[in-house]
Amino acid sequence: MFSGILKFILGIFLAIAVLLGSGVAVALYFMNRTAIPPTKPIYANDSPALKDPNIKQTKAEPTPTSPAKPETSPTPTPTPSASPTETAEPLPPGTYRGRITWPQGVSLRSEPTQDSQRVGGAGFNENIIVLEENQDKVWIKIRVESTKLEGWTKIGNIQRVDE
Repeated sequence: MFSGILKFILGIFLAIAVLLGSGVAVALYFMNRTAIPPTKPIYANDSPALKDPNIKQTKAEPTPTSPAKPETSPTPTPTPSASPTETAEPLPPGTYRGRITWPQGVSLRSEPTQDSQRVGGAGFNENIIVLEENQDKVWIKIRVESTKLEGWTKIGNIQRVDE
């Protein structure tokens, strides 16, 4: 009779230990699965090669075209005075070139305050010209080189480009 009671109590303790062990294993499994962050989505207008050096950019295969016909007229040769560096306009004194470093791009404002009207924007890695800074060195007035749009943005969103 004593051995029967001992077997019963030992069986209950063993069942509780198995249930607790399996419950802990299941809880740890789900906690580890929820601790893994999801992958960052890549949108059509992102350029992942600029942001992540591990992503290799694939080049598109050229489409086959019809065989080239020989030209009969001579091709014009560029003159030595027309170099691409001369097309860049000279900068006014006190200004410098820069690039947008904020990944989402920046908003351009009419005045150097957060509450002022938005006049446009500039995208990531876009070339700009820094025209002036405000007195507290928080805002800068920039001109976007591609659109010639001018406005104020925060100074931490740009990087100076050495020429």
